[in-house]
Amino acid sequence: MTELYRSHPRTWREFRYCYPVVSRRSRGLSLGVNLNPDQACNFDCVYCSVDRRVPSAVREVDEAALERELDALLELAASGAIWSEDPFDRTPEALRRLNDIAFSGDGEPTSYAGFAGMLALATRLVATRGLDARIVVITNATLFQKATVRDALLGLRPQDEVWAKLDAGSEEWYRAVDRSDVPLSRVLGNLRDLGRRRPLVIQSLWCRLHAEAPPAHELDAWAGRLRWLLDEGARIDRVQVYTTARATTEAWATALTAGELEGIAERVRGLGLAAEVHA
Repeated sequence: MTELYRSHPRTWREFRYCYPVVSRRSRGLSLGVNLNPDQACNFDCVYCSVDRRVPSAVREVDEAALERELDALLELAASGAIWSEDPFDRTPEALRRLNDIAFSGDGEPTSYAGFAGMLALATRLVATRGLDARIVVITNATLFQKATVRDALLGLRPQDEVWAKLDAGSEEWYRAVDRSDVPLSRVLGNLRDLGRRRPLVIQSLWCRLHAEAPPAHELDAWAGRLRWLLDEGARIDRVQVYTTARATTEAWATALTAGELEGIAERVRGLGLAAEVHA
């Protein structure tokens, strides 16, 4: 299973926008949708697996082609044919299920101008095939203040999920890890505002920087941010505590141990929140 989790290529056959992966966080088959083939992102995370030094061959989204690709992957999942394909033929039986359609890819999916329409498309394709699969939006939470993004997320079905990033408790750690010009205060405000209107899943990746684990004071500050969100009325379904599983653009960003992640998760559970650990 480790190799399946570590192998997350955002390519499949000749497809340009959609790709299947067996995801450790989804615990099953996840169909990825890449709305940022140009690799545009307002974060430059040290742990990112996208090497932006290599120009992308695809610069724009052909929505008709994306629909064909996603529908073809849904057919493979619905028929079970995906489990005959390499490397999915090595997937344990318990994980041989379609879990979600995940909007992630090579950048921030909510930055795509047609984001709302693509959410609607995925929802329609799932419904047409009668499949039990949720929509997951994996996001850095920097654009929730935009009405089009906010309304699209609020329009998701109850079973769908927003996985929103919070990797830091202080501006200093945030700048060191996520390397964004967007202030941490905007991320926190967006999490609060959307969380008041629909539940969120908080995704927090922790790693070593130059062989140094996150300091205790930073972990305490991060837990304090979670407490603030709860006090402000945000609903948090659970917190994903995880580390790097694939090659990182910055070689000095390396994984934490399972024990270290469990220690971080205990801070979450101390707040009365559910925590998932993905080593």
